[in-house]
Amino acid sequence: MLLPHQPLQDTAVVPPQRVPSREEAGPWHAEAVCRRDEAGLFFAPSKEPTAARLAREEAAKRVCARCPVVIECREHALMQPEPYGVWGGLTAAERRVVLARRRRRETELQRSARMQAAG
Repeated sequence: MLLPHQPLQDTAVVPPQRVPSREEAGPWHAEAVCRRDEAGLFFAPSKEPTAARLAREEAAKRVCARCPVVIECREHALMQPEPYGVWGGLTAAERRVVLARRRRRETELQRSARMQAAG
């Protein structure tokens, strides 16, 4: 019970502040550095010369390198899978290599598990 001479702030209990997790803070792409850059940097125009494509992709990868959600972006692009553009610091061709390696690793793990179960 408050007495008339007691200030309110002396009796109020303020819950401690906590930093929300990334999931609570909103979707990962809201924090993506590329949201502030030109989308053309991450996606190839039609009939782009090879030298221009390589330079553009390297510039996009530099943006990705300073991004706080690069891992989330990369995993999104691998799980979808995104067929075009630079996502999570990887080109479409680089993502295909990563996916092929993951499939091989999964196949090897399954084969190993079957062999252990059989023997």
